[in-house]
Amino acid sequence: MTASWSVAEAKAHLSEVVNRAQTEGPQLITRHGRQAAVVVSSQEWERKTKRTDTLADFFARSPLRGSKLRIERIKGGVRPTDL
Repeated sequence: MTASWSVAEAKAHLSEVVNRAQTEGPQLITRHGRQAAVVVSSQEWERKTKRTDTLADFFARSPLRGSKLRIERIKGGVRPTDL
């Protein structure tokens, strides 16, 4: 179960919030009774944000692969731009 802290409580007890995030799991921060932020341990953050695939893997799993979608490129080289 995720613990819930108001912003004021989290400010006053930041060290405890961080310790609990490391030992108990994500800590929810609320503002005016609404969810505002979540404090997680660095290990949890790394686990959630670690990329496991390459861009090539992403495209290989695309639902458009094999759909015979045709994309035509505009010929004529670089277009002029105003700087």
